[in-house]
Amino acid sequence: MKFLKRLLYFLLILFLLLNIIAAFHAWKFTHFYPAGAFKNKKPEQMNTWEKVKMVTLGVRLSKSVIRLHPNVPFETVLLHTKDGLRLEGWYIPAPKATGTVILFHGYNACKDGYLPEAYYFRQLGYNTFMIDFRGHGNSEGSTCTVGYKEAEDVKLTYEYVKQKDKHIILWGMSMGAAAIIRAVPSYQLHPDKVILESSFATLTDAVKGRMRAVHLPGTPLAQMLTFWGGVEQGFWSIGFKPERDARQINMPALVCWGSHDTRVTREETDLIYQHLSSRKKQLVIFTESGHQSFCRHEPAKWKSAIKEFLR
Repeated sequence: MKFLKRLLYFLLILFLLLNIIAAFHAWKFTHFYPAGAFKNKKPEQMNTWEKVKMVTLGVRLSKSVIRLHPNVPFETVLLHTKDGLRLEGWYIPAPKATGTVILFHGYNACKDGYLPEAYYFRQLGYNTFMIDFRGHGNSEGSTCTVGYKEAEDVKLTYEYVKQKDKHIILWGMSMGAAAIIRAVPSYQLHPDKVILESSFATLTDAVKGRMRAVHLPGTPLAQMLTFWGGVEQGFWSIGFKPERDARQINMPALVCWGSHDTRVTREETDLIYQHLSSRKKQLVIFTESGHQSFCRHEPAKWKSAIKEFLR
């Protein structure tokens, strides 16, 4: 009996300790330090000592910084969230445009990272609008919910562009794609088409992707980090499931994924694709890419797929 009691006490202490560590890590993952405070690195770019520090002390990320501006005429647009955060966007008009493509970036990125995509959409005859999500780039805020609250940013951008153009296409990468999938049914948006690149299936899966990057077991750490991240940010994070929300996407959809993606699995991609209610949908696999810009890494294949989908 004494042994069992000691074992139970040990397991209880271990459980509490793991939850404290998880809560600490979740806070670090969803809060950005001032721009330039730390040199941001992906887990794959870290050496062994840096990974050990990240595992024990949590990841410290600086807010992403705008380093490039469009090399074509553009307009800076300011939007405001319901809690008063100012978001910065770029509206890039195209001559005799046939519609507008709105681009949404990934976690800890910002709008200038996808200028090559914007230029190609413009080349095809579309206006483009690029936005910094809350807590990213030139937008206000220092926290991130990896797509959940960012869905409101998608809605705000869509409503702004809707005043200018009735033909709208939504493009998103990773967190940006997940935010689109949540925003369309949540805010009753009706874009003409959506392009979803490298979206995770659930927020827990997204956290598992980061665990894989540092060679840590996904279960139960991912579930614990996801839970505490939601508690700290005020939403039910376990229930954030783009693969489920995809059932309410019924407009034409193009889904893209890279075979070497260590963050998002093929199974996650297939779940989203299979659950889409779109009558016209297409899945394109980029065999030489990982979790990165397909436009820059496999430009010919990406441009061909985009051109055909938008035709």
